[in-house]
Amino acid sequence: MADQESANSRPPTSGTLSGDSTTELHILAPLKFLISNIKNLVPNALTADNYAIWRIQLLQQFTANGYAGHLTGISSCPSDETSSDALKWRLIDNNLLSALFSTISPAILPYVISSTTAQDVWHILERRLQPTCRSRVIQLKNELHHIQMRDLTMQQYLTQVKTIVNNIAASGSHVDAEDIILHILNGLPSTYNSFKAAIRTYPTSLDLDNLYSLLCSEEINVLQELARDNNANAGATALYTTSNNQNRGRSSRRFNKNKPSVDNMANSAPPISPANVPSSNGQRPTCQICNKLGHIALNCWHQNNPKFAPTNSRSIPAFLA
Repeated sequence: MADQESANSRPPTSGTLSGDSTTELHILAPLKFLISNIKNLVPNALTADNYAIWRIQLLQQFTANGYAGHLTGISSCPSDETSSDALKWRLIDNNLLSALFSTISPAILPYVISSTTAQDVWHILERRLQPTCRSRVIQLKNELHHIQMRDLTMQQYLTQVKTIVNNIAASGSHVDAEDIILHILNGLPSTYNSFKAAIRTYPTSLDLDNLYSLLCSEEINVLQELARDNNANAGATALYTTSNNQNRGRSSRRFNKNKPSVDNMANSAPPISPANVPSSNGQRPTCQICNKLGHIALNCWHQNNPKFAPTNSRSIPAFLA
């Protein structure tokens, strides 16, 4: 494996040198391809948050073109700096250094701007950004531990879990499949309790692809159950409202039937005699039977005494009337 890695890190040798005694150097085709397309191969510039992804992408491209040794230090400059091999090495390394600078954001570039080799840039960035990467892994694992489905669809929820797991892997860490399944089940709402119990008691282990299919199928069943419950509740509410309105109408008609009308009350009321109404002018009333002040004929002591004769002759016409 060491020989294979060394072979991958060794730059191509075809078409390296040509010319007269002054030794004219040419840029090799793989190096020219890497320099020309580095912005497309690594589209996102290096920041403090994406070091792990940037490192993987850049190392992959350098390895594929045979220049990974310039980053890791396996390929070093020959001791004889005046030799053609040393000149060729510096030509390649300077071009790789320029390619590295083009993939680094302005916020990170001052850390490595004084570096003279690609290996120096690679090691400086590793020392400065690797601790930040570890803290990022802790943050991502904490997000995975507390993730909840809430109002997301099943596909959106699983995509969010997958994104966090991929970011953890890109940061140089790893999450076991069993732990991912556990976090997925813990984030499901209570409507999936029966499904979670079935998965936890499943006799054999499940892979993530099978769990994805089962969760999507269970989501369809849960939505159908909720729709049936909502329709049943809506029917019961409508039935209760209709029955309540009918009972209210029957009660109203029964009350109106037993309630005396205004005309009947007016016709059944006893007539009021003016003689029985007390005077409202502030004077004391005069009895029409005994001609005494202070009461009316209705309350007179002698109203049922036919033998009574008033002493005042002024009351006789009124009494006979």
